[in-house]
Amino acid sequence: MNYLSGTGIVGAIMTGVTLLRGSRDTKITWRSALAWVSWGITLALSIGAVIDTRRAKQGRPVSPDSPVYAKQQKEREKEAKKQRSEGVKPIKR
Repeated sequence: MNYLSGTGIVGAIMTGVTLLRGSRDTKITWRSALAWVSWGITLALSIGAVIDTRRAKQGRPVSPDSPVYAKQQKEREKEAKKQRSEGVKPIKR
């Protein structure tokens, strides 16, 4: 439920509602078709962002073309560096 309140999903839903209200009594023109295609792309991208965020929080791999991928790689590098530093213990004298 946390992901559904994201700004991308909310914005896409609100835009869809606005398009529905605006196109209720009008003919379908190339402009309205283009608006619906644009809305579909926006909705698909926002759903993809939610899926990638969820996968990253679960520790599962994310697609390299996702904006979440860079953040996930930084976190993995930080964890690997931390594990390497913990693995090498200083000699007590």
